[in-house]
Amino acid sequence: MLSHARAHVRRITRASGENFTVLSRLVPGDLRDDYAAVYAFCRVADDAADEHSNDAASREASLRTLCAMRAKLIACERGELGRGGGALRDDDLLFVALQQSIAKRKLPVQAFHDLLDAFEQDQRVTRYETWDDVMAYSRKSANPVGRLVLALHGEAMDESARAREMLRCSDCICTALQLTNFWQDVRRDLLERDRVYLPAESGMPADKLREWMGKPKDTGVRRRMTDEMRELCRRTSELYRQGKPLEQMVEPRLAWILWLFRQGGQRTLQLVEEGGYVTLWERPRVGKVARAGLLLRAYWGAVWGVLPSATSE
Repeated sequence: MLSHARAHVRRITRASGENFTVLSRLVPGDLRDDYAAVYAFCRVADDAADEHSNDAASREASLRTLCAMRAKLIACERGELGRGGGALRDDDLLFVALQQSIAKRKLPVQAFHDLLDAFEQDQRVTRYETWDDVMAYSRKSANPVGRLVLALHGEAMDESARAREMLRCSDCICTALQLTNFWQDVRRDLLERDRVYLPAESGMPADKLREWMGKPKDTGVRRRMTDEMRELCRRTSELYRQGKPLEQMVEPRLAWILWLFRQGGQRTLQLVEEGGYVTLWERPRVGKVARAGLLLRAYWGAVWGVLPSATSE
């Protein structure tokens, strides 16, 4: 049964695109099945939250799916899945694999619950008033992923000073990655999901964004967008800086995975800045050549067993 479950999550990761395939080249072989189980959980939950229309009925359907996932997660926590020996549905196989990974790697189950909380919040909250509101959302939607990665690599999440500092750095990086995604996808989130993660206090409430969207050539509007976004990006850049020391606190293989995450986010944020912060009309993206260069550098750093430079970007 476990072999079928592992094969199922691998199919999910392959179907989700190139992201996991690229990352898996850096992941130690004995961790790949566990990475796949965690990635598949995140992918399936994210799809449940995002792959519906914006009407109330669709959001209720998403909430029901997420509720069912939480029930299976609780069963995972109790080690109850697969006990009967009967045939399991495909959506149960994910949790059979996850149950094994949680037990084997001592993964913090609360991190999975926090992710589900964030996905459920997406069905109920589509506007954010303050920076602190967006940060609170990111603590549930992004930070748990970093904590799971640390746990996968056997990093102790105890009350020691080292563990607390690692979690602080991890949270900074994960929040920065989430914010970068928000600033990159302003247009997509508004048009496709009717969500605005830009805090209204920054001067960009949803009604104003919709008005501005129809004025892509208006220099005054573009200047206003640039001025408001610049400060959000500056604060995000500072979070990357605060989280960077984590790469010096872990073994090289994990350090280069973290470096790759951070570099991808910082390069995207740089493109937002270089493009004039006007992501209401133009979505920047790191190109394939640049992504390949980052991966190659991380791969050889991991092969040679050296840590990323503490001083260079």
